[in-house]
Amino acid sequence: MALRFPPRAPARLLASAAALGLVAVTAAGCKTTGTNDTTGSIAASATPRSDDEWRRESEALGERYRANPTDDATAIRYAQALRATGQRAQAAAVLEQVSLAHPKNSELVGAYGRALADVGNYNRALEVLERAHTPDQPNWRILSAQGAVLDQMGRHTDAQRYYSTALRIAADEPSVLSNLGLSYALAKDLPKAEETLRRAAAQRSADPRVRQNLALVVGLQGRFDEAEGIARADLPSEEAAANVAYLRQMLSQQNDWKKLGTQAAPPAKTRRG
Repeated sequence: MALRFPPRAPARLLASAAALGLVAVTAAGCKTTGTNDTTGSIAASATPRSDDEWRRESEALGERYRANPTDDATAIRYAQALRATGQRAQAAAVLEQVSLAHPKNSELVGAYGRALADVGNYNRALEVLERAHTPDQPNWRILSAQGAVLDQMGRHTDAQRYYSTALRIAADEPSVLSNLGLSYALAKDLPKAEETLRRAAAQRSADPRVRQNLALVVGLQGRFDEAEGIARADLPSEEAAANVAYLRQMLSQQNDWKKLGTQAAPPAKTRRG
């Protein structure tokens, strides 16, 4: 999954990456090929798709949804396609209606909570996600989604507690570790963020988004060559170089990497995991 970032301050870039689970720092002009899913979130798509593919899927699923608006499986897929095509408010509306018919479907309720966060309704999102599982049967994916919402609200310490609880259920789950690592980065602890993301990337089931998160955090510490090397594991060399060049330009212009990581390593030093 690749994301086109606007020319914002790195702190804003990080906030978007962590809270939405977007894990690639990609130069302006690159195309997004997937939904803005929280890493490890409910009903996330693992296969990158083009904008045209998402539009076609949205149209086809829209017809199926209108024919049977209480079909929960269709509604979840339709909402995902709507989100991928930028129709986030409509996705939330679809999931709200279907969740009324299936209040005990944790996957559906979880997707609805995430959709609420997409449109900025964070408090309501937390309320809905809390209903998606019970204390005696906690769902690690829901816990991770709750953590992501809290990160969007700037409540990083609270978010980290949710990720830690999720990890007690799903030990070393790379998607949760990735969210936790980005949460540390948002809290301006870049060394701890790097340590956590290296642990995530070392897991056999880690996907490319996790490694791109690691590249992002390494780059934010000024170690651009190392960040580019990590990015190249999953991206074409030209794209990896463009990503790091874009990040380098942003940090050079605003010198925000020093503000973000008071304990960050100097650019000349490279720490290997």
